[in-house]
Amino acid sequence: MSRPEPHIDVRPIGEADIPDWTRALNTGFLRTPDVSEAEVADRASYIVPARTLGAFDNGRCVATFRSFAQELTTVGGATVPADAISNVTVTPTHRRRGLLTRMMAHDLAAAKERGDVVATLIAAEYPIYGRYGFGPATSTAQWTIDVPRTGLDPRWAGPEDGGRIDIVDGADVRKLGPELFERVRRAQPGAVDRDERWWQVVTGVLRLDRSPWSEPFFAVYRSAGGEVEGLVSYKADDHWGDGKQPLNTATVNWLDASTPAAERALWRYLCSIDWITTVKTGWRAPDDLLPHFFPDPRAARVTTLADWLWVRILDVVRALEARTYEGQGTLVIEVVDDAGLTGGRYRLEASTDGASCAPTTAAAELTLDVADLAALWLGDESAVRLAALGRVREERAGAARLADALLRTSRRPWCPDVF
Repeated sequence: MSRPEPHIDVRPIGEADIPDWTRALNTGFLRTPDVSEAEVADRASYIVPARTLGAFDNGRCVATFRSFAQELTTVGGATVPADAISNVTVTPTHRRRGLLTRMMAHDLAAAKERGDVVATLIAAEYPIYGRYGFGPATSTAQWTIDVPRTGLDPRWAGPEDGGRIDIVDGADVRKLGPELFERVRRAQPGAVDRDERWWQVVTGVLRLDRSPWSEPFFAVYRSAGGEVEGLVSYKADDHWGDGKQPLNTATVNWLDASTPAAERALWRYLCSIDWITTVKTGWRAPDDLLPHFFPDPRAARVTTLADWLWVRILDVVRALEARTYEGQGTLVIEVVDDAGLTGGRYRLEASTDGASCAPTTAAAELTLDVADLAALWLGDESAVRLAALGRVREERAGAARLADALLRTSRRPWCPDVF
């Protein structure tokens, strides 16, 4: 149980606080706590001090919290402004004192005031964020591919659709990647935007002392018409069985594809590289097409399946009106929000042409916590499942099934990135 510590000051940091704040961050993440001048300079170049919080005990930083502006793609391709939360730590000596609660309350109130529709984060531990109204809105999966088992023809010489694959360098990726990813993320519910710094980091322009740089391989897929439809970044190890048999693994850092043809071609390429007998996919959508690109889908074995992007809804009306719907109907929901940010009763009128949502005094048909609404919002979770778990309460028989008919999507949402 947390105990308040009124003498601990929770506040936005100033420039002079960055070294101490960074040291506390490293300590909380169990990294070596020393802080280099390069690390401080890099952090100062991109953080927004007003959105970077620290808890200070007698002048020493003992907890960290940062947020930044983000765009989140919702169902149908529209984007909503999001408050992206990252760098959350509490020093081990100061746990259970309510410091995260104070920082979270400060940040979410500011996000609500700014007009952000949701807050987002990637949760390192599952139990932490539900108490603040966050729900797991997307999942992620990783596969390990046993290349010899796939059944693919080892004589493959390139895409059969008239497209081509070329090895490129970091400069090409910085030129081609942003425009491609804009198309990818606009079609992928749960995806978030990437800034210029992201592309600089993944191509080695920004090299931090704490993260030694080893240049990966990059490959681009162009369609028969010459359009860039896919990019992949990967690395390979050097492992030989008995000193003579190549047993190397290719590990994908990220793979962006705007068409199934590009996805198929890039995975086929990775499985065709000489000496590569195993491919590790990195983070992928939980319903990725990947296994079914192979004659034997069992060659791709799921090694991780987990929750990924967590969402906290700050404006129910705008969140429900921003997305599209695959069915038609009217549903009155009672949203419970202990923090008082967006609770209340709302009437959703949805169709394939759009939706309207407004506060109402009509009788509720479905009652749920704001965290469970977040889990349903992007279409991944089922209201019927949540009702069976006791997390959603039907006030009218059949309301959960109607919620599923309106909210669930044919493909699962997914966030390709960690932040």
